[in-house]
Amino acid sequence: MASQPAQKPVVNRGIVKQVLSGDAVIIRGVPKGGPPPEKQICLSNIVSPRLARRANPNIENSVETSDEPYAWEAREFLRKKLVGKEVAFTIEYVVPGSGRAYGCIYLGKDTEAENVTESIVAEGLVEVRRGGIKPSDDQTKLIDLEDSAKSAGKGKWAKDPDNGRVHRNIKWSAENPRNFVDSFHHKPIDAVIEHVRDGCTVRAFLLPDFHHVTVMLSGIKCPMFKREEDKEVPEEFADEAKYFTESRLLQRDVKIILEGVSNANYLGTVQHPNGNIAEFLLNEGLARCVDWSMGVVTTGPEKLRKAEKAAKDKKLKLWKLYEPAPAIDIAEKNLSGKVVEVVNADALVIKTTEGTFRRINLSSIRPPRLGPFGEEQPKSERRIRPLYDVPYMFEAREFLRKKLIGKKITVTVDYIKPANDGYPEKTCATVNVGEINVGEALVSKGLATVVRYRMDDDQRSSHYDDLLAAEQRATKNSKGLHSKKAPPIHRVADLSGEPAKSKQFLPFLQRAGKSEAIVEFVASGSRLRLYIPKETCLITFLLAGITCPRSARTGPGGPTAGEPYAEEALQLTKELCLQREVEVEVESLDKGGNFIGWLFVDGINLSISLVENGLSKMHPTAERSNYFRELQAAEEKAKGASMKVWENYQEPKETPLIEETERKTNYKRVFVTEVGSELDFYAQHADTGSQLEQLMDQLRSELKASPPLPGAFTPHPGGLCAATFIDGQWYRAKVEKVTANTVSVLYIDYGNREETTAVQLGALPPAYHSLPAQAHHYHLACALLPTDEEFHLDAVTAFKRDVLNNQFLLNVEYRVGQLEYVTIQVQEKQGDVAAGLIADGLVLAEKRRERKLAKLVTEYIKAQDAAKKNRLNIWRYGDITEDDAREFGFNA
Repeated sequence: MASQPAQKPVVNRGIVKQVLSGDAVIIRGVPKGGPPPEKQICLSNIVSPRLARRANPNIENSVETSDEPYAWEAREFLRKKLVGKEVAFTIEYVVPGSGRAYGCIYLGKDTEAENVTESIVAEGLVEVRRGGIKPSDDQTKLIDLEDSAKSAGKGKWAKDPDNGRVHRNIKWSAENPRNFVDSFHHKPIDAVIEHVRDGCTVRAFLLPDFHHVTVMLSGIKCPMFKREEDKEVPEEFADEAKYFTESRLLQRDVKIILEGVSNANYLGTVQHPNGNIAEFLLNEGLARCVDWSMGVVTTGPEKLRKAEKAAKDKKLKLWKLYEPAPAIDIAEKNLSGKVVEVVNADALVIKTTEGTFRRINLSSIRPPRLGPFGEEQPKSERRIRPLYDVPYMFEAREFLRKKLIGKKITVTVDYIKPANDGYPEKTCATVNVGEINVGEALVSKGLATVVRYRMDDDQRSSHYDDLLAAEQRATKNSKGLHSKKAPPIHRVADLSGEPAKSKQFLPFLQRAGKSEAIVEFVASGSRLRLYIPKETCLITFLLAGITCPRSARTGPGGPTAGEPYAEEALQLTKELCLQREVEVEVESLDKGGNFIGWLFVDGINLSISLVENGLSKMHPTAERSNYFRELQAAEEKAKGASMKVWENYQEPKETPLIEETERKTNYKRVFVTEVGSELDFYAQHADTGSQLEQLMDQLRSELKASPPLPGAFTPHPGGLCAATFIDGQWYRAKVEKVTANTVSVLYIDYGNREETTAVQLGALPPAYHSLPAQAHHYHLACALLPTDEEFHLDAVTAFKRDVLNNQFLLNVEYRVGQLEYVTIQVQEKQGDVAAGLIADGLVLAEKRRERKLAKLVTEYIKAQDAAKKNRLNIWRYGDITEDDAREFGFNA
């Protein structure tokens, strides 16, 4: 009976997934609806050197082993030749019990292709098993190949076994992972992926030093495997994500960028030859972006976010139930406007280009919160003021206030947070001033933190990753909220509604003259709440000198309607000074503990500005102030234009004036203190002389007791001050001009002007502002100076000699605008100064036509005619008023 031919082994096909050693390979099949089946094949008839192993902490007496000679070379030979390639393989036998399969692998589609076992034996990297009575044909061929390798001195059969061999000194762990990461400076490192734990976690050898690292992909997270009762239960799509990563990375040559540390693992980016594996996972919907590690991604988060968005839009895998957030109308998405208010530390009120007011919250920003300091305070004992009591809230608000108030900004709306739990709807946006992202700047200073979201929550800032990076920098540099130092404490005295406390602060504020302040709140056009940094107090401030329309109020008797234009006055005051740095000049205090005075913003008197715009009227008390004339002019201008509160104003009907025919006399005794160059002079009234002396004594005593610090006073044109004269005494003065080195002042009680320096000046206590200037300015009536310079000088010298420092009787004869023209004489109806100057031929008589002045003018002309006749002074060469120069071609 003839023997049957040997049955040919079944040829299988697959793709090499992994090479375990020089004689063991894992082959996977074709995926069908999920990860494919796998099979481990050991190469028949050969033995490979063993690779190094790490000590297993779960096994007693387990020790670390090193590579046997050429174990790594054998593994690498097969890895580079087979991994990811399609192969054919046959199984010769399976070991009973263990199920281990032995066979041959062919690098092709059938057994005619390259025999991998023969190739590795020919390289001298493995040994052939020589046992058995009669070797098979395959075994005989392997023995022949091994003998050839020995003869050629290949691989482990080389005469010098160490020649060309890789000696691996594996570093299974690093003593300081953080320093280890920093040592590479974010540069790509050659690596081989040894194991894929899940879709986003791999183990690798870093070449050429063989550091063994576990790397979690930065910026993403794949579905994981959870352990339940000693079994690993995959989350949905966990197997697919792991297979996706394995099929592309396992035992491939890659580049790894180490970017951070998380517990015992490293954070990094794995660069596949075709790109970043994290992007591919996101594109397939097999991973999500995670914020906690996104900040360390060296290539930037933009590509990862874009890949995730593409998967969301297609609703791939993890995003199959994804519903995008409601789209924002394109017209509402981009805004621009001017910042008028900063609300705490995360919201702004802007005035848009259309003139409307919008409240904008900074996207994904969490302002400072109340810490242990606030929690320790019983609610019944202490009212919490967030701006001053919440650590770093004041610093955050001040940072935004100084950067933004009054500035033009651009707003990109990111999302709209609907009303919830009694909180109104919020428009959350990214705000830019110039090229600066305001939220990012705030976070980088450590004055706010970034809100953390669920991975599937798209309601976040469009620059969320920039915010996370800024927070990371602030944390690293221990700034603001991240500092280990105690937070700053702001002890602010609130004087609002506290008359007793306000009285204690009043002298300090009055003595300070103009004080710097910040407008915290505007209640109405003329009522504001101010923070005074120097005195660390909060005050209610009322504008002096005006009556402003009252705003609508809700009082004990119910709500009361606002007066017309009250809202416009409120808005004007808000736009001019809300949250701006201003100067205030406190004058007095009312019964409710409210301070009354003048407020200046950028040099503009707010009271005058309101009157100019027709939103307030001048109050009678303004007549006693230094700003009376300016307020009066502003009110006249608003009246003339029928603006706002003056819209129904009608000018009083003028009654016909009956020209006076009789000159009236009402003599006042005056003392001339200063003489000008245009027949003008300053004089003090005798009836207020004692009052002035008393005022001067009090002023000098007060300034002697607490002298002003030299250089502490900053002079401003138009402001009152105390100034020293050459006699070393203090006098009231008004600043007229300020230059780099000198200050021009007018001594308001004497009329003389001087050039002095700022160190010779001091703040005039407000109590000495009330008495009007005692030097009254007058001009000599019905008298004219000659035009010739020499005659002009003679006349002024004579006038000064006759009147300076002398007492006279003064009578106002007429007014030209604001100027008063007077006659002065030594006694009633005797010693008229103007008549004496005319009679001496020093000045000319003015021929005025008022009937009441006819008699006076006639007397002056008679005196002038007598001087002409006697050729006195200006008349010595004839009549200077005659037009006798025509013959010389001169027209007078």
